[in-house]
Amino acid sequence: MTPTALRGAIVVPVLSAALVVVVLAGVALAGGTITWTDTVRSIGTHLGLPVTPLAPLADSVVWQLRLPRVLLAAAAGAGLAVCGCVLQAVTRNVLAEPYLLGISSGASTGAVLVLVLGIGAGSVTLAGGALAGGLLSFALVFALMGRDTASTSRVVLTGVVVGQLFSAVTSLVVTAWGDADATRGITYWLLGSLAAARWSSVAVCAVVVVVATVVFVAVAPALDAFVFGHDAAVALGIDVRLLRIIVLVGAAATTAAVVAAVGAIGFVGLVVPHAARMLVGPGHRLLLPVSALAGGVFLVVADLVGRLAFAPHQIPVGVVTALIGVPTFLVVLRRGQRA
Repeated sequence: MTPTALRGAIVVPVLSAALVVVVLAGVALAGGTITWTDTVRSIGTHLGLPVTPLAPLADSVVWQLRLPRVLLAAAAGAGLAVCGCVLQAVTRNVLAEPYLLGISSGASTGAVLVLVLGIGAGSVTLAGGALAGGLLSFALVFALMGRDTASTSRVVLTGVVVGQLFSAVTSLVVTAWGDADATRGITYWLLGSLAAARWSSVAVCAVVVVVATVVFVAVAPALDAFVFGHDAAVALGIDVRLLRIIVLVGAAATTAAVVAAVGAIGFVGLVVPHAARMLVGPGHRLLLPVSALAGGVFLVVADLVGRLAFAPHQIPVGVVTALIGVPTFLVVLRRGQRA
């Protein structure tokens, strides 16, 4: 067994166990009288296990309110982390991630247009609007970059500019056409909120993330080749244009599903992939699933911190990830400048 495979054989089970633990902790430690035992009993009852059922009220709190929120956090964190991995590979930029490249802002604009202007209805239409906005923003970033995608600072600056453009459009739509209640709700949602989690949003987000991760793992050898540059990938027989399209559509679709469910959450795609590389190295066949597991753990813990740090007030999870992500961004940027 190679050293990388050995690390994977250790890290993957450990992260899987950690994800189960933090999911249970996210339900049991969120306040009130719900305990770890109550959490396990409620989940066991709904899974058909021979356990004593909870009282209806306590069971409803666990199964209808807390568990969907925690599972949505895990799915969203996994999706954002995986997107960060593939975007960093295809742009050859260690700072690339959906939030910094403007994809999240574009997806937010598309979702807000659906919400405020009443274009269509339902979660499918909301995700469709977010997907259109995410694709448009990413396409705009590459259009403004032209052929110069090797400059770390230029890629990030272009993404920030495009993100600010779509943020301005979102603010314009909300203030010009939204009423006061809608404006407050959308503003809170845009900060990254899991408060409105439902089983339907968990299902949509989880399916998109799983499908995207499987597709990205399938093209992992091509992503590995991309690390050595565009010319090296072409010399190895890789269809660079097709790979870019796959990554663009996959990352935009995943980001859109996450944004439609929880709003714009930044820096998960930056922090988690770098931590995962420290654990298992740069090979994407192992890096992608490890990033997905670590991203799920990270966002569940961040959401729990947001709920407990200033209780009874809840801090949007996007605020917590930003407080962690900004220092990480500065560290990675400084290392890149030294290199």
